[in-house]
Amino acid sequence: MANNDRTRKYLLPESKMPQAWYNIAADLPVPPKPVLHPGTKQPVTPDDLAPLFPMALIGQEVSTEQYIEIPEPVQEVYRIYRPSPLIRARGLEKALDTPARIYYKYEGVSPAGSHKPNTAIAQAYYNKAEGITRLTTETGAGQWGSALSMACAFFGMECKVFMVRVSYNQKPYRRAMMEVYGAQVTASPSTETESGRAILAKHPDSPGSLGIAISEAVEIAAKDPEVKYSLGSVLNHVLLHQTVIGQETFAQFEMAGDTPDVVIGCAGGGSNFAGLAFPYVGRNLRGEGNARIVAVEPYACPSLTKGRFAYDFGDTAHLTPLVKMHTLGSSFIPAGIHAGGLRYHGMGPLVSHLLDLDLIEAVAVHQLETFASGVQFARTEGIVPAPESNHAIAVAVREALRCKEEGVSRAIVFNLSGHGHFDMQAYMDYHANKLQDYEYPEEEIAMALAGLPVVNI
Repeated sequence: MANNDRTRKYLLPESKMPQAWYNIAADLPVPPKPVLHPGTKQPVTPDDLAPLFPMALIGQEVSTEQYIEIPEPVQEVYRIYRPSPLIRARGLEKALDTPARIYYKYEGVSPAGSHKPNTAIAQAYYNKAEGITRLTTETGAGQWGSALSMACAFFGMECKVFMVRVSYNQKPYRRAMMEVYGAQVTASPSTETESGRAILAKHPDSPGSLGIAISEAVEIAAKDPEVKYSLGSVLNHVLLHQTVIGQETFAQFEMAGDTPDVVIGCAGGGSNFAGLAFPYVGRNLRGEGNARIVAVEPYACPSLTKGRFAYDFGDTAHLTPLVKMHTLGSSFIPAGIHAGGLRYHGMGPLVSHLLDLDLIEAVAVHQLETFASGVQFARTEGIVPAPESNHAIAVAVREALRCKEEGVSRAIVFNLSGHGHFDMQAYMDYHANKLQDYEYPEEEIAMALAGLPVVNI
């Protein structure tokens, strides 16, 4: 743990784990727009959300308290894998011949292999505390489904997962992992729901999307009072739970005798990005720091860089409330890139709000660049990253090479949100030259955006 030149890893003792989640809503100079009822288009009430979420999470969704205490049963499960390590990427620095100091926060140490358990454990706990015994959800690449399946197993709950069909076929071991934890996994779109059957009637060969899978999961929960819905990204309470990542990183940088100049995270719905970045944005807002904050998304699904900041549905069947976010349109179905966790038409409202306020930056990268960076990282640091995490690595590499060109040394930190042990087919396809860069589908997105709901608020 000493911070000498040979040290690569900074490990916090359990006593230094955060005792509360950080709520960025408390520090925002301008509050975000309210969530709207899909029918009335008026601000939702707790009763409107009660069919989907337990009241404790509804309270967190609208809270403006700066810190929200982490319940002891949640902390007890966190201790299985938290605190996660902050690692100095000296091998990558050497390969790039850069004066930059590159660090990564490694969330792949969790049993599920990603950052997702940080909120899955909390959501399972709060549902269990209110007497719920069954949760339903969606998953793209499978990280979220794996995490919630594990959390439900810990708290003795049933779990139903609708997995985006293209990922269901690409990643059978993720599906198998969920089933080991006891979850029931169905490829989406499916014939089990009205929304799934409607999609299949129009598009029998649909590869699916997170928006479609959300519709199916929400439909199940809305029709059964004994079932609640659980979401792995996007919503405020989900991003809140992830802030243990950034808070741990504060303390670990103190151990390293350093402070980050650039903070980077991949972004699909926004959860792992928010987990690392929100505490640093908060520092910036309070005048305690001046780090650049960069969200990285796939060029094939560029909600932040090409989408419209508008009210939209979070799902394809329009069963969810309306949120103001950067969106490509709820009917947009992205290309089947291997970073399944980043194939969502919208971005979390809080992340979108920060970009609108110019408090963060956003950049889109192509698939081949991300895999090239991921392979270089694996060969220099030893960890095979998840395809989603490769997006953050690609921009960290860009920033490090920029330091080299400018002859300056900056500290760069990115969130390595998960390992890629269940994504080896993606790497096989990359090395076989089967992957391609997908052009930004302007016409398809224009069509999807044409269907945005009309909101006068």
